[in-house]
Amino acid sequence: MPETPSVHSDQLLSEVAALPQLPGVYRYFDAQGGVLYVGKARNLKKRVANYFQKSHGGTRIGHMISKIARMETTVVRSEAEALLLENNLIKSLKPRYNILFRDDKSYPYLKIASHQFPRLAYYRGSVDRKHRYFGPYPSAWAVKESIQLLQKVFKLRTCEDTVYANRARPCLLYQIKRCTAPCVGHITPEAYAQDVANAEAFLMGDTQAVLTQLEARMMAHAEKLEFEQAAELRNQMSALSRVLHQQSIEIASDKDVDILAVKVQGGKACVNLAMVRGGRHLGDRAYFPVHVEDAAQMQHAEGEGDDGPPPPADAVEVQVLEAFIAQHYIDVPVPATLVLSELVSRALIEAVSQQSGTRVTAVFQPREQRRHWLEMATKNAGLQLARLLAEEGSQQARTRALVDALELAPDDLDNFRVECFDISHTAGEATQASCVVFEHHAMQNREYRRYNIEGITPGDDYAAMRQVLHRRYGKLAEAMAAETEAPPAGDAAGVGTDAKPGTRTARMPELVLVDGGKGQVSMAREVFSELGLPLSLIVGVEKGEGRKVGLEELVFADGREKVYLGRDSAALMLVAQIRDEAHRFAITGMRAKRAKVRVGGSQLEDIPGIGPKRRARLLQRFGGIRGVAAASVEDIASVDGIAFDLAEEIYRALH
Repeated sequence: MPETPSVHSDQLLSEVAALPQLPGVYRYFDAQGGVLYVGKARNLKKRVANYFQKSHGGTRIGHMISKIARMETTVVRSEAEALLLENNLIKSLKPRYNILFRDDKSYPYLKIASHQFPRLAYYRGSVDRKHRYFGPYPSAWAVKESIQLLQKVFKLRTCEDTVYANRARPCLLYQIKRCTAPCVGHITPEAYAQDVANAEAFLMGDTQAVLTQLEARMMAHAEKLEFEQAAELRNQMSALSRVLHQQSIEIASDKDVDILAVKVQGGKACVNLAMVRGGRHLGDRAYFPVHVEDAAQMQHAEGEGDDGPPPPADAVEVQVLEAFIAQHYIDVPVPATLVLSELVSRALIEAVSQQSGTRVTAVFQPREQRRHWLEMATKNAGLQLARLLAEEGSQQARTRALVDALELAPDDLDNFRVECFDISHTAGEATQASCVVFEHHAMQNREYRRYNIEGITPGDDYAAMRQVLHRRYGKLAEAMAAETEAPPAGDAAGVGTDAKPGTRTARMPELVLVDGGKGQVSMAREVFSELGLPLSLIVGVEKGEGRKVGLEELVFADGREKVYLGRDSAALMLVAQIRDEAHRFAITGMRAKRAKVRVGGSQLEDIPGIGPKRRARLLQRFGGIRGVAAASVEDIASVDGIAFDLAEEIYRALH
């Protein structure tokens, strides 16, 4: 019997019946506005109706379908457009039942900055067309290794422009033959430009052309009896030849290639991306998608819809790899060739080509060098997945050990949530509080928060703890009290302060850790008593004798005796991991805030009339904010673009 008549509203079912038989994208929402699932279809009517016409029993997918309260659809012109829109929405909305690749970090690039004597630099962020960028690279280490290589061979500078402009003599890099010292005129602009051109050619894979050009220049100098210059070029060729010899296993006819291998095991998956740029293998990077099992069940739940019969059980690898390709290349440059461990749909490759504006070729059964690359990527994917499973197993054991040690009884161990607070400052300066979150057996850095503490006596950690706990749990306690007085009708999803659709509903953790002993626990107890929250949630982490690691004791707010878990306790290891992460997060925030206050970097930005260009000129002229502060009004007015009235305003602001 179909389950829909008793679960879904007549309005929703009528919307399903009225859908067109056209390609498009559909989105399911729950009663709180959260996005459950995003899918694409060649035929919207057939695909969507299939969800509501079949009974999915008590499966997780059946549970998801029973939660659908609202639906949105978008009609597009082709399946390729549907693919692109689907994965843009998946990446932005992060639906609960789609395969998701979460990675907020942008890729690093090697940058050759625009200048008379361009510099090599590590760069991460949006690109500026006036500079040259090479990459992306899989890691910061790969960029820095390439910079060192280019320094050895082509001796390009890496110093900041402000340092370059104020050099009176060559730096250490010149002494160790890693730079030609353009800052003091030891190389002509023409010769330096030639080195830059050779470096760019090398990065693009034209190594033979570089060697040929260097050899021709060397012979020309030798014919003119300019043996010193010829020897320099000979040494450069020798260094480049050594590099090429060391990397002979990596040099191939391919210039830019991405190699993608996927492994699935134990309900988890790993996609290993290896990157070849300019014919050089730059390294690899592992990605671990979430909701793999849910997404696989969703694919089977669709049944014989517009795309034919459901895929076989071993097609999970294909689903994961297709999800990665579709999501990853939304905002990352795609190379001309993809070497893949699984046969993905042709429509997907065509959609990626259409989006990137370049012809992308997918290779599924590579030969020779490509086959070696794919074997290496596949091996690394398996190793990374095995490491993840081992780590998750140990983390689950630690979570269980902590729950048992504290005699807690969470409804769901996988959703056991811990929030930990720490206070950090330097002699009362730049006080900040941190809150880190542990859930699903891992630190959830997306949910970390920092709180600027103001209006307290400098150095009063107790007052800082009071303030941060009030700010963290005050509204949540009010919402819980309101729900208790007037419970909502229907099957509500819980208490939360987030009202925006698609955002996670906030909830009280099962454990609140504070970094400190009786004093901090007493302060936390006062706050929770005022807010009407359970005192049993609060646990303090008190340093042991001599503040030695492993001797920490747990202090309880509800009157229980202190607990010493033991140096080798798995529960203590987890507590220490969470506490140390809270401390690290607080320290980094405090240092950044303190540096901003001390250096005064924001002081110039706050002055009306001082934009990025004028600020840069001031800092460059005087060597930093302290130099600007020490300058007279007349000195400041001498900077290009700074009128006398503005100079007076700057002087007043800095004094």
